[in-house]
Amino acid sequence: MTKTLLETKNLKKSFKHKNNNINLFNNVNIKINSGDLVALTGPSGSGKSTFLHLLGLLDDPTKGKILLNESDTKYFSNIKKDQIRRKNISIIFQDSNLLSDFTALENVMMPLIIKGVEKQKTIETAKKFLKEVKIFDRMNHFPNELSGGEQQRVAIARALIAETDLILADEPTGNLDYKTSEEIFSYFLKLKKLNKAIIFATHNRELANKADYKLSILKGNIKRVNA
Repeated sequence: MTKTLLETKNLKKSFKHKNNNINLFNNVNIKINSGDLVALTGPSGSGKSTFLHLLGLLDDPTKGKILLNESDTKYFSNIKKDQIRRKNISIIFQDSNLLSDFTALENVMMPLIIKGVEKQKTIETAKKFLKEVKIFDRMNHFPNELSGGEQQRVAIARALIAETDLILADEPTGNLDYKTSEEIFSYFLKLKKLNKAIIFATHNRELANKADYKLSILKGNIKRVNA
């Protein structure tokens, strides 16, 4: 059954820079439903990462509302936001954001460890996801022993293992070769079939065109464009 997971109402984000205000977004109104696979597009500096940070409750809007499962996130405490991110939102960062003192396997295990899942089951599940993203043979390596593309695959596996309803990905295939990018996108399609919602920022026109639709950012406006 399709339901609205995420909605923005008259969303605005601005920053103070020296003596000026920089307006990134004005009056953004979107709805993201379960099962939506959405490409977030726009030129560099248009605010794609900032927009994902807002949706992931890592930043607050200047004005307007972000509704998650019909609840206004404005009234969530920081503790509540942390709980929401653990249970409902997976975020794949552009710079992978791995924990440097933990192996690839341990990084992927982390969401289930936090949830209190039994250790052996956590290990087995983490290995399964590492196999999915073709990085299993490097599972005992630390982040500084992995290439940028390998780190990103670990980050993707870590986000996917949490099995949240909403996945936000900031250039998830930016450091990956064409074949691996296609494989990661095919996994997004599997998540879509499980009724998850995926929003991924990308400069890859081919992948963007495979989404259900695009959210295009240009000069402070975000509009829906059919892919």
